[in-house]
Amino acid sequence: MEKGLDGQSLLSLIRGEFGGGDVDIRTYSPLTLAYIGDAVFEMIVRTLVVEKGQRAANALHRHTTRIVCAQMQAKLADAVYESLTEEEQDVYRRGKNTKIHSSAKNASLGDYRKATGFEALCGYLFLKNDTVRIMQIVRRAFEAAQVEL
Repeated sequence: MEKGLDGQSLLSLIRGEFGGGDVDIRTYSPLTLAYIGDAVFEMIVRTLVVEKGQRAANALHRHTTRIVCAQMQAKLADAVYESLTEEEQDVYRRGKNTKIHSSAKNASLGDYRKATGFEALCGYLFLKNDTVRIMQIVRRAFEAAQVEL
């Protein structure tokens, strides 16, 4: 788990300051997990892009959006699926197979579904307070898919 200065994870700090954490995350819908997972994944990518060096905000945004898009997330999901635990594969499949009420602007339905599964997995692990595992999965996915930051 990623720790703050006082040894707590971001999730623990949020819950400590604002409350929460009383709901069994296994009861969350896949789209709820994908909602928070999208933000978690984007924060990881934005952090990595920013830490590569000072650039104009529009350049940062362009680089980030090449990675945080349905097509790339589908590629990342494919790259790591076999290395996921059974529990993680179940969460991914639930996200991938859920009824989606919107459509992707620039991606196929298949890629959009895989991306939703990947985001659901990130959200599930975040709410489970397993930041270390999210980082392992994202690193492995970036390496396997040869993502350049």
